[in-house]
Amino acid sequence: MLKPTERIYTYSIFTIIMTKQNILDKRYMRMAYVWAENSYCTRRQVGALLVKDKMIISDGYNGTPCGFENICEDENTGKTKSYVLHAEANAITKVARSHNSSEGATMYVTTSPCIECAKLMIQSGIKRVVYAEDYHITDGIELLKRANIEVCKINL
Repeated sequence: MLKPTERIYTYSIFTIIMTKQNILDKRYMRMAYVWAENSYCTRRQVGALLVKDKMIISDGYNGTPCGFENICEDENTGKTKSYVLHAEANAITKVARSHNSSEGATMYVTTSPCIECAKLMIQSGIKRVVYAEDYHITDGIELLKRANIEVCKINL
């Protein structure tokens, strides 16, 4: 018996039950991908949304700090400049400057977080992290799990 918040999708011989949360996760993740398009970075564009009580309370994308030139990579080496902010850090610092609290919120981020962003998430009270793409270093995900933060990888 399905719960009122579940739907059945049938694809050939497979049947998938998607909860309302799964549907919302995919919608917010698609929005995070759209937000990533704001990044001037050429190596990787990452977007993040901070959601609480089904409301977007903050957003971010990877890029340089306010007032800096919008060039993320060193022109000689092609490597990312050391002062470029990650999408998650941008979203967290943006909410910190507002009247909102990230306590109990969900972070949607297009790429799995690094360890530095994971530490920020833990300290800011984020309780759930949803991501779509794996980064080659997994220590951020491992730290979030160690802190009992729910971590979900979704496929779009």
